[in-house]
Order: sequence, then C-alpha cells, then structure tokens
Amino acid sequence: MSLPTIRLGFTPEISCSYLPEQKEQLGVVVDHRWLTASGYGALLGCGYRRSGQAIYKPMCDQCHACTPLRVDCTNFTPSKSQKRQLKQLNGFRAEFKNQLNDDWFPLYERYIRERHAHGAMYPASRQQFFEFCQANWMETRFLHLYQDQQLLAVAVTDFFDQALSAVYTFFEPNYPLSLGTLCVLKQIQYCRDTGRRWLYPGYQIDDCPAMNYKTRFRPYQKLIQGQWQ
Repeated sequence: MSLPTIRLGFTPEISCSYLPEQKEQLGVVVDHRWLTASGYGALLGCGYRRSGQAIYKPMCDQCHACTPLRVDCTNFTPSKSQKRQLKQLNGFRAEFKNQLNDDWFPLYERYIRERHAHGAMYPASRQQFFEFCQANWMETRFLHLYQDQQLLAVAVTDFFDQALSAVYTFFEPNYPLSLGTLCVLKQIQYCRDTGRRWLYPGYQIDDCPAMNYKTRFRPYQKLIQGQWQ
C-alpha cells in the first residue's frame, strides 16, 4: 500500500485507553492536501482513521496491537447468531440521514453516562460530539435505528464510492438486544445493496475484549505489513 510522502505530526505519549499497560502515540497527518474525501479514502485503505478533521494512525513505540480491519461485505456470511439478529433487524426501521434527529442527544447522554462514565467523552457534550464525528470535507451520514417511533441507536458513518467507514455508534444502553451489532449488520446490508464491497469498522485489538466484536463479521481482512490479508 504505497503512497506519496506524507508529513506527520506526533502526539505526546499518554496511557493507552484500550491497553492501560501500554503507551499510546498517534501520527497525525499535517499535509492539508490529504484532508479531502478522496485523500482520506486513499489513507483509509492504508490503515489510517479519522477523528473529526484529523486523520491519524497509531504509531506507538513499543506496541503494535492496533490492526486495521475491513469486512468483506460482498462475501459476508452471517453466523447462526447473526442470522437471528438479521431477523430481529426486520422489526426495526433503519434510515440513513444527513442530519441527526432532534431527540438524539438524550439518547447519547444516557449512553455516555451508563457505558463511558470514566471515559474522555463524559460528560456528554453536543459540541464535543460534532468535533469528534464530523469533518467539513467528508460525506457523513447518520444511521438511525427505530422501533415504532422510538430512536434506539445512531451509527455515524462515512460514505465512499466503494466503502463505508463506521465512525461511532451510540444506543439505548439498557435495551435487551445487541443494538451495536444490529447497526453493523445494517451497514453491511447497505454496502451489499449499493455495490460497496468494504465496511471499515476501525482497529482490531486482540487483547481488548471490547474491540473483539469486529472479528465476528466474516470474512474480513487485516492490514499486516502493508498488505490486506
């Protein structure tokens, strides 16, 4: 996955939020020519991700646990449990929207309070959310998942010609079904329906249980030594 030279700036080392025994450092793209939808699309295929307007890649000195992963939606084969969840999905209304519904923030606030009360996004803030999730050069849509008229989940999603990229998902924290999984299944379904092959759900970290849901969607590829395998 070769690219022209990219100028990077490096963040200070901090304690890793996924593997607390490790130190985290990011390489952040400072070349403004890459801060476009097409530029980010090329970098996404080389293992970079986006946070707000910034494009970054983990470049930790002692740890290489963050592995880029993408789901092959064209050849996706649901497991037994995912087949059940796809049937459950039929009981919901799913819609990609250009803007968030008016009632999104109370849902987001509950999610942050009950699932991430010790994280950097607590307490929930509208401004912080949009700074994290949106870039003015990227086409981003919001997958809304409803049951009847109740909003249960939102999946922030970047749109590319041949792929979708999952940015962030929040949902009703006490709902009995796995709403996060249902959102991923809907994103995969949308890719298949629109001829997009790939869904990029972010980095896989094998030693972090909270991140291992990504390997449940098969087949998938990992970017290893510059090659998707």
